[in-house]
Amino acid sequence: MLAVVFLLFSNSLMSAENRPNILFCISDDQSYAHTGANGDPVVQTPAFDRVAREGLRFTHAFCDAPTCGPSRSAILTGQHIWRLEEAGNIHSTLPAKFATYTELLADAGYSVGYTGKGWSPGQLEPGGRKANPTGQRFNRQRLKSPFSGIRVTDYAGDFQDFMNQVPQNRPFCFWLGTSEPHRGYQEGSGKLTGKDPAKAVVPPIFPDNDIVRNDILDYLVEVEHFDLMVARAIATLEDKGQLDNTIVVVTSDHGMPFPRAKASLYDAGSHVPLAIRWPKGIKHAGRDISCFVNLSDLAATFLEVTDQQIPEMMTSRSLVGVFRDNDPVGMDAAFVAMERHDGCRKGGKGYPCRAIRTKDYLYIYNFEPSRWPSGSPDASVCARSIPFGEIDTSPTKTFMMEHRNEDGVARLAELSFGMRPAEELYDLKSDPHQMVNVAGSAAMAETQASLRGQLFDHLRNTRDPRIVGGAVDWDYYPYYGKITTKGWSVDEKPR
Repeated sequence: MLAVVFLLFSNSLMSAENRPNILFCISDDQSYAHTGANGDPVVQTPAFDRVAREGLRFTHAFCDAPTCGPSRSAILTGQHIWRLEEAGNIHSTLPAKFATYTELLADAGYSVGYTGKGWSPGQLEPGGRKANPTGQRFNRQRLKSPFSGIRVTDYAGDFQDFMNQVPQNRPFCFWLGTSEPHRGYQEGSGKLTGKDPAKAVVPPIFPDNDIVRNDILDYLVEVEHFDLMVARAIATLEDKGQLDNTIVVVTSDHGMPFPRAKASLYDAGSHVPLAIRWPKGIKHAGRDISCFVNLSDLAATFLEVTDQQIPEMMTSRSLVGVFRDNDPVGMDAAFVAMERHDGCRKGGKGYPCRAIRTKDYLYIYNFEPSRWPSGSPDASVCARSIPFGEIDTSPTKTFMMEHRNEDGVARLAELSFGMRPAEELYDLKSDPHQMVNVAGSAAMAETQASLRGQLFDHLRNTRDPRIVGGAVDWDYYPYYGKITTKGWSVDEKPR
């Protein structure tokens, strides 16, 4: 009987003229904590807060990889990065053999477009694609940038251009991807907008001083710019009478561009904001959702709610049951991975690692613990020609490097820049910022073994070549990013 009711509901909801639209809004480098709805006392994010209030706020959403290109590849394909060959690396490609939800929706009659940062960075042609999988690019509108670190791209204006050309009664799927809050920032922009450094929340992974506080405020200015673009896009939907039949998603590709955050598997790098609004499909709006999701789960979700078949290659889990307020089954963990980021080690090699995140624990397995996790201190072996080059240059990083042997900074610098063991385990009840590795302790041996087993079972079931065998080529795939004159070239793969 329930199956019949579900089928009738689906058929009535998904009739051609009522298929839901999708507005997917994604910032670039924003951690979970930095929205008003998620508790930050300084940042102003009324658009995110509205979507969360009128829809669902996810408290345990995680990117698939804390690095731009791989995270976006996972979102589009609904697959973990270890299944995506070259797309597991940044500055790489996305092979055409991997289906994306955007292209499937275009084939199903959707108008598909994007503005700003879609799939990026890298080159699509070597993977056999002729166009960005996020759709037709809209990039004509410009605005006066309020600060030097903010692009002049009027993302919301581009979305309005897209909406003006969508045929009547035709559903649409649009990707609004800002480059903010990616670095760089105009130093002092936070203060110039009236933000009080004394009110900035400084995670204990950073030193607490004026340099760091103002760096955080400058970052929050760009978070607010993204939110403004989302607010204006929502206003366009309201003006067009399309808001209530549009699934509005607001999230980020990964965490903040600070030490021990972006390009790491810790929460500051992988735990992301996620809010979804869809009055026609979400029951009991206003709920906080505590089950664990990966951003790759959105691909299966979008395909199911638009009545499209989910390709067998997709391993993501649809969130439709969560929309309907059903008890989630098997959603008690998220999985995060890294291969090569900017490859700031000799030979351009990456730092391969995998993690399982549950309610109480974060367990990380590092496959090459002899490598520098944040990049080598030797800038000459980094594509970016900077020491510890997996971490973006910033006032916070500079301060930590310059004072790394001083009391109060040394331990934090070692956590950010130092070597790491093969296994890491963090007890989140007592250590929410993952600063004390308890792997190897007798008291945690059973928990460590259990989490290792859960992680490796998942990797095995999803055919991670590092576990099941086969080509492990991430260290050798071409790097299409800019390499400085002092930088490296990828080692020739051994034959």
